[in-house]
Amino acid sequence: MQIGLISDIHANLPALEAVLTDMPPVDRIVCAGDVVGYNPWPAECVSRVREVADATVQGNHDATVETPERYRANRMAEAGLAYAKATLDSEALAWLRDLPRTVTVVDGRYLIVHSHPAPERDGMYVYPESFSTLDRYLDGYDGVVLGHTHVQASERIRTEGGGEALVINPGSVGQPRDGDPDAAYAVLDPERDTVDLRRVAYDVDRVVEAVAETGLPKETAERLSTGR
Repeated sequence: MQIGLISDIHANLPALEAVLTDMPPVDRIVCAGDVVGYNPWPAECVSRVREVADATVQGNHDATVETPERYRANRMAEAGLAYAKATLDSEALAWLRDLPRTVTVVDGRYLIVHSHPAPERDGMYVYPESFSTLDRYLDGYDGVVLGHTHVQASERIRTEGGGEALVINPGSVGQPRDGDPDAAYAVLDPERDTVDLRRVAYDVDRVVEAVAETGLPKETAERLSTGR
């Protein structure tokens, strides 16, 4: 079995389409959240993810699309969410609102969550250098897939109970922040317990033009060319 892993699409349709075109044959696709926010194609990305993903968890932008003012301190985030709220229909908004915080796949062996496995730490950024701190939350799992940081990485860690678990962040499809502007995703082989971290170039100029046309902050587009 092969599972395509995507996360943090952030309404970037050209990046999402590039990933789906580049992705090798997989048996299913799983999305670790943040389908909307920042970029100009929230409706198209919601529709595409609903079409291709077998499971999707709720990211922080998905959860706050109807209350963009909560991101007032972050002009880019607030503007992207306000645009999404204004352009998504009621069905799409309801779908985002009802997404689960976590799901499991492969008979419960892999946990999918957007930020941190522990509910009390929801919203926490788990960067690669902190993957080992998830040891107490992963007993009984072969691995966890998370997003939120927009930094692509994977690491096999020892769990608190003495087992091993694979921690995977497939990176961001639509707004990488690890210095590589190419769209990020991953392919998990649960039988071999291995993951292939992958990147693909996409038409950033198309996003730049669309950001300008829709009146979103120019910084939203400028950061894409540097992966920051």
